Amino acid sequence: MLRIAVPNKGSLSEPASQMLREAGYRQRRDSRELVLVDEANDVEFFFLRPRDIAVYVGSGTVDAGFTGRDLLLDSGAKAIEHLPLGFARSTFRFAAPVAEYQSIAQLDGKRIATSYPLLVLNFLRDQGITPAEVVRLDGAVETAIRLGVADVIADVVETGSTLRAAGLEVFGEPLLSSEAVLIRQPDTDQGALAVVTRRLQGVLTARRFVLMDYDVPSALIDEAAKITPGFESPTVSDMHDSGWKAVRVMVPRDETNVIMDRLYDLGARAVLVTQIIASRI
Repeated sequence: MLRIAVPNKGSLSEPASQMLREAGYRQRRDSRELVLVDEANDVEFFFLRPRDIAVYVGSGTVDAGFTGRDLLLDSGAKAIEHLPLGFARSTFRFAAPVAEYQSIAQLDGKRIATSYPLLVLNFLRDQGITPAEVVRLDGAVETAIRLGVADVIADVVETGSTLRAAGLEVFGEPLLSSEAVLIRQPDTDQGALAVVTRRLQGVLTARRFVLMDYDVPSALIDEAAKITPGFESPTVSDMHDSGWKAVRVMVPRDETNVIMDRLYDLGARAVLVTQIIASRI
């Protein structure tokens, strides 16, 4: 039975469980459940602290797990990224009081506060920079400079509003672009993960694309196919009226309305869009 770790709380928890539900797996109904067996799919789920998941995967206690790329890299665990999952995206940046720093080269000999010390140390080492100290804090990193704990902070940045409220600004290049990922041991048999991987990829495809149907004059079918090329090519069917064709094709969800407008301007009619619940591409 495959053993998979899922975050038990925090921003990763519900999106990870929702993705697994969409992939056809059972998930817990009570947040106090720590283990759930999905016998129909031959999978056992363990609900663990997000920061611990990479450690459990790396030690071989579980076969795979959902966590953040930032948490994986900060763990030092012998686990690797298997599949990016497309949610919980964030950017990891350095920040300091406004106008005090312009580049990461200025971090040499400085005190840096962060909740991700190993990630920061590895990044600075790769850049040839030696800080005076990397101070680990579990939260409220933005106050570290004002309280005299550090000269600079390194933290996850989404909108930057929290930093601005603390009188800080980001500088230098991002340390990392993070998102939720499925991780595994380097020597895990990928065949054992094939079904769950395929299912999750199917969810990602269903979230990114919609199914579009439309009717178009036969003389315009080639032009319509250029607007909606699909994965391989559109499915084109004859209609009762020989002067028209019926087309079915997958299109990117975030381009749906633009594509509909282009098709209508071309001469297509009865343009319909349907949600994709699941897929195998």
